Amino acid sequence: WINTDVVFLLQACIYRCDDFVVNDTKLGLVQKVREHLQNLENSAFTSDRHRKRKLLENSSLNSKLLKVNGSTTALCATGLRNLGNTCFMNAILQSLSNIQQFCCYFKELPAVELRNGKTAGRRTYHTRSQGDNNVSLVEEFRKTLCALWQGSQTAFSPESLFYVVWKIMPNFRGYQQQDAHEFMRYLLDHLHLELQGGFNGVSRSVILQENSSLTASSKCCINGASTVVTAIFGGILQNEVNCLICGTESRKFDPFLDLSLDIPSQFRNKRTKNQENGPMCTLRDCLRSFTDLEELDETELYMCHKCKKKQKSTKKFWIQKLPKVLCLHLKRFHWTAYLRNKVDTYVEFPLRGLDMKCYLLEPENSGPESCLYDLAAVVVHHGSGVGSGHYTAYAAHEGRWFHFNDSTVTLTDEETVVKAKAYILFYVERQAKSGSDKL
Repeated sequence: WINTDVVFLLQACIYRCDDFVVNDTKLGLVQKVREHLQNLENSAFTSDRHRKRKLLENSSLNSKLLKVNGSTTALCATGLRNLGNTCFMNAILQSLSNIQQFCCYFKELPAVELRNGKTAGRRTYHTRSQGDNNVSLVEEFRKTLCALWQGSQTAFSPESLFYVVWKIMPNFRGYQQQDAHEFMRYLLDHLHLELQGGFNGVSRSVILQENSSLTASSKCCINGASTVVTAIFGGILQNEVNCLICGTESRKFDPFLDLSLDIPSQFRNKRTKNQENGPMCTLRDCLRSFTDLEELDETELYMCHKCKKKQKSTKKFWIQKLPKVLCLHLKRFHWTAYLRNKVDTYVEFPLRGLDMKCYLLEPENSGPESCLYDLAAVVVHHGSGVGSGHYTAYAAHEGRWFHFNDSTVTLTDEETVVKAKAYILFYVERQAKSGSDKL
C-alpha cells in the first residue's frame, strides 16, 4: 500500500544517508534519485545565486553613486573580498592596480587559455587536494587587475589568484594573517620569473620590448633578463665599505625593487602626528638613516682583502639608479628577545615632490624633474603585531584619493591620507613640472 511519494521520500533518505547504503536496486533507482535530487539542488542554487547577484547589482548601482563638486557621479572603484585574513593581499593588489604604467602592461596582455578540451572556457573551483600544476600567476594577476576599476560590481573575489598563490608560494598557504611587504616581494619576484620564461612556451618579453615607454635604458636586470617588474620598480644601489685600519674601499652594486627603511630609534616613542614629546619623524629622517655613513659593529666585521682578516669598517649606501616607481618600506616590525614588536611611530611623508636627488651617487647627471616623485599609494597596518591586525590601502586614481578596505571602497581626501601611519609607500616618478613642493 506504500505509494510512490513514500517510496520517493524513503529513497531521498537513502540519498541523504549515503554512507550507510551499500546495495542499489536492479533498476538503479537509488542512483536515479541521487541524480534527480542533485539536479534539483543545483537548479535551486543557481536560481538563488542569480537572485542574489541581481539584488547585489541593484544595490551596487545605488551605493556606488557619490557626490563630487555638487554633481552625482559613479564610483568606478571595485573592492576585493576577504577570503579569510587576506587583507594583506588585497591592500597590495589595490596599490599595484593604481600604478598606472605597471597595471596597464598586464591589462593589455593577451589572455592565456589554461584548459583544453571539454573544460575549455569553464570556471574551475580548486581545492587544496587538487594536483593541477597548469597555473599562471601572470594570468590570474591580469584577470584580477582587469576586474578592478570597471565599476560593474562593488567587490571582486580573488579566489583564483589566491589559489595560484597557494600553489607557487607555500609560505602563504592557509588563512592566517601575513606580512603585506613580504607578500609584495614574493609576488613581484614570481611575476618577474614567470614573465622571463613565458607560459606554455610563449614568451611575453616581446610585449615589454614593443612598449616604447619602457626603453632599454630604464631596465634593471634582477636575476636574469629584464621584465616589466624590473623596468618599473628596479633601481640600483652602490654599497661602499671602507676598512678603518688600512683605508681600503670596496664597492658593490646591488639591484633593488624596494628600499626597507629603519625608523630612527629617537623617534620610536612618538606615536601620533600631534604628540608634543620631541620632533616629528619624517620620511627624510628614515632615508637619511638608510644612506648615512655607518660604522659596523663587532658582529659585522668586514673581511679586508688587503689586511687579510676581518676588520672594523664603515658602510654607506648611494643610489646609483632611481626606479620609475620608488617603493619605500618602513620597518615597523622588529624582534626583541622573544617577540616581534611593532614600531607604531607616525612618520610624516609628502604627497608630492619627494626629492631623491641628494641620495644619488651622481646627482649632476640627473635631469631637473627626474628625481621628483609623487605619491600613488600607501599601505597601512592597523593593530599591534605582524601576525594580527588589519591592512588597508590608500591610492590616488585620476586625481582622487580612495580608501580600500577589502570589499569597501570609499572616496577620501588628502588630509586623511597624510595622517595615516604608512607601512609601504609607492612613489611614481614625476613626468612633468607640477609644483615646487619638496621633502
